[in-house]
Amino acid sequence: MTLIGKVVATEKNPTTIDDFYFWTDKKCQLKPFDVVVVKHIENTITYGVIEEISHITDAPSYLAGFISNDFGDVQHEPLTERIGMNYVKCRVVGNTNNIYTPVLDGSPVLLADEIQIKEALGLSDVKNPLPAGYIEMYEGENKKTIPVHFNSHFLIGPEGAHLNISGISGLAAKTSYAMFLMKSIQDTVLNSGKDESVAFVLLNVKGHDLLSIDELNTDKKEVEEIAPIYKLLGLEKKPFDNVKYFYPYSKEIAPTTYAAVVDVENQIKRGCAFQYKYVFEDDRDSIDLLFANVDDPNETMESIVNYISTGQGKFNGITSWEDLKRTLYEHTQTGNKDSSGKEITVLSWRKFYRLFNKSYEKNKSLFANRCCDQHEVRLKEQIQEIKKNDVFVIDIAKLDEETQGFVFGDVMRAIYDLKLGATDKKEAEIPSKIVIFIDELNKYASSEIPKNSPILKQLLDITERGRSLGIILFGAEQFISDIHKRVKGNCATLAYGRTNVIEISKGDFQFVPSVYKSMLTRLKQGEYILQNPIFRSLLNIKFPKPIHKYK
Repeated sequence: MTLIGKVVATEKNPTTIDDFYFWTDKKCQLKPFDVVVVKHIENTITYGVIEEISHITDAPSYLAGFISNDFGDVQHEPLTERIGMNYVKCRVVGNTNNIYTPVLDGSPVLLADEIQIKEALGLSDVKNPLPAGYIEMYEGENKKTIPVHFNSHFLIGPEGAHLNISGISGLAAKTSYAMFLMKSIQDTVLNSGKDESVAFVLLNVKGHDLLSIDELNTDKKEVEEIAPIYKLLGLEKKPFDNVKYFYPYSKEIAPTTYAAVVDVENQIKRGCAFQYKYVFEDDRDSIDLLFANVDDPNETMESIVNYISTGQGKFNGITSWEDLKRTLYEHTQTGNKDSSGKEITVLSWRKFYRLFNKSYEKNKSLFANRCCDQHEVRLKEQIQEIKKNDVFVIDIAKLDEETQGFVFGDVMRAIYDLKLGATDKKEAEIPSKIVIFIDELNKYASSEIPKNSPILKQLLDITERGRSLGIILFGAEQFISDIHKRVKGNCATLAYGRTNVIEISKGDFQFVPSVYKSMLTRLKQGEYILQNPIFRSLLNIKFPKPIHKYK
């Protein structure tokens, strides 16, 4: 251990059970999040994490500095160097004998070794270890690179569950970090030999992000950079296993996905890609999901959905989406003779028809009468057959916003029904945990979403009760302040990527020290500030680029 300074307690800034200050040489290279150790009473050691670093001299004012340089000559070299030092504010994170009385003035402060760093941050002897990234401690010749592991029981249950990732689009690499963690789960948890079975359902909401995750990264330079980090973390240098892709149905592939047509065709030939449809007779109960973001204070939309799904009036016996559209149109006409639905006004029917028709006309091929061959599937049926270690990638990127919500809500319902035993599948055949990943979570769980939204209700149910069922949500969005407080409040793990000064002024960042807030506005790609129940402090972690192919 290297001695770097001593504790200083002043009248205005005493040491407390929460924090302390120490002075150090102005050339000593330290940074926020570094761990230091302080020799304390009864031969114990107190651990501190650096929060702020300041430099001070004996100059009484800025004017003194100006005068000492020959009244503002910037080329002047003073004959006598001013007395100066750095002083550092640290937050106490532990003591080797759980002694939390304040450290004493003049106590030696030293750099920590790797064992002490892990002990200080809660990274030693982690049960059920799951790679979360790595930390770089100190600078120069004292630099250390240390792997960071979650206790998987606090990420995917049963002790704690759900992950929220926030940060500016592109700069924060939110999808990349979520994929890294799911790769960690697939490599670590499933190969641990324990009675664990995890499956993954990923919603691809933009571009090509997740449409080739079973292929190795084609950038050889990146793979060379990734290799030592994967070795440090104990991960396999290969892409995801057991991947199945689901694309919106269309006779022509190009209009419904950002993936290259030839890539989709090759995946279909390999038997790992399918096109999904919604068949009216089987999916009529999901119509309400098309109106998830529609404000419905009088519940008229809900009344119409119930009227249709229970086959009342003219809706009795219809068997296709086209019949539904025609019947809806009839109800929009003044003088409609279907008296059984007269309590619903014509204006409400017109609003319903307009919203339904908007999504239906844009995605006619998706709303079909039946599935014709083995490559055409219903998502509900596929999810009922999901197995341990399966990775389902459901592409919704090119769908309009309402239809994206429809598919997402349908997928969540199918998973919920599966875990609640609402299917014929035996419990032993169902994965004990199913991880759902969705980017742009704010579309479905923001504080502005109508309270009666069926998708919001489903998300609240998953974050509040999903842990006990083994349904785990990995969500990502640009600004965590936009997310419903009950959704983000039930996430055991929070990952903060690069953001802007407006966001860090919000209430979600009140607990974050001011220096850490400033760091959030300049984090690099591949860096996150991480909060998890087993960590004794916020961690500034890094993670490698994707091992799988991405664009």
